[in-house]
Amino acid sequence: MDRAIAIDVSRLSKTYDGHQAVADISFQVYAGEIFGLLGPNGAGKSTTLRTLITLLAPSSGSATVLGHDTARDADTVRRLIGYVPQERAIDRFLTGREHLELLAALYHLSKAEAAKRIGELLKLVELEAHADRPAKTYSGGMKRKLDIACGLLPDPKILFLDEPTLGLDVQSRLRIWDYVRMLKARGMTVVMTTNYLDEADQLCDRLAIIDGGRIKIIGSPVELKVGLGGDIVSLTLKETNRIPALEAALKGQPAIRAVRATATGLDIRVESPEKALPAILESANRLDCRLEFIKYNRPRLDDVFIAHTGRRIEEPTASSEE
Repeated sequence: MDRAIAIDVSRLSKTYDGHQAVADISFQVYAGEIFGLLGPNGAGKSTTLRTLITLLAPSSGSATVLGHDTARDADTVRRLIGYVPQERAIDRFLTGREHLELLAALYHLSKAEAAKRIGELLKLVELEAHADRPAKTYSGGMKRKLDIACGLLPDPKILFLDEPTLGLDVQSRLRIWDYVRMLKARGMTVVMTTNYLDEADQLCDRLAIIDGGRIKIIGSPVELKVGLGGDIVSLTLKETNRIPALEAALKGQPAIRAVRATATGLDIRVESPEKALPAILESANRLDCRLEFIKYNRPRLDDVFIAHTGRRIEEPTASSEE
């Protein structure tokens, strides 16, 4: 059965100040799914998102949201979507309820409709007990929950989240994940950007790995990991100056698909550990490479990212703002 398409992006490019931020990207988002754009800072994630929500006009190509062109039908698109920006737009002196009341007035909601929606949203994000406190007294996680409530106020068909848990501590991040899953369970389509591998792995039904303004691959986290093929054997060497020699010796050997040097050793993608491990140990012994640790794991999203971009994603560090 064909799935309904909520967003259709076709050969989209965006150039400004001589810099091509997004280059000829195409993808579709299905109705009711959580779709992620995964990549490091400067990859083109936020530019893509801002084009979809009509804040930027594409230099070439097109994008439609629920059948409406983001450039020609921008006003219609804005009425159908909600947006939670990366930068918090919170007035520290207003209460949580006052933030939502101000936004309701900007959306021209009637007083009765606004009161109903605000009550529902405060309950949804568990801010009822804190609704009448100034936002300056909120923790980082509470501020982010208020951001999400603001994005949901117009009752959107699609919610766009730009780095929804950036800078939050672990517990706050997990709570935000729960809210995003709850929105999907209610039938909402969610599009999010992230440079957290675990966030993309845990939340997204499908994701696009984007780097240098280009989409490298699209699929579900499971599909991408299975599609990589092979398992990972990680070696930690006691003498790191021996890494290049062992890397050269292992490349091209039967049962070894790829070898990548790390700061402390090698990550080796193998067809099967049973076949490859004897060859790895024999080469290490022959070259007098003393091994400190050997670790084996199934392919991770990190391995997928490295395989398609040639480098490791640099994740931001979480703060203890909670």
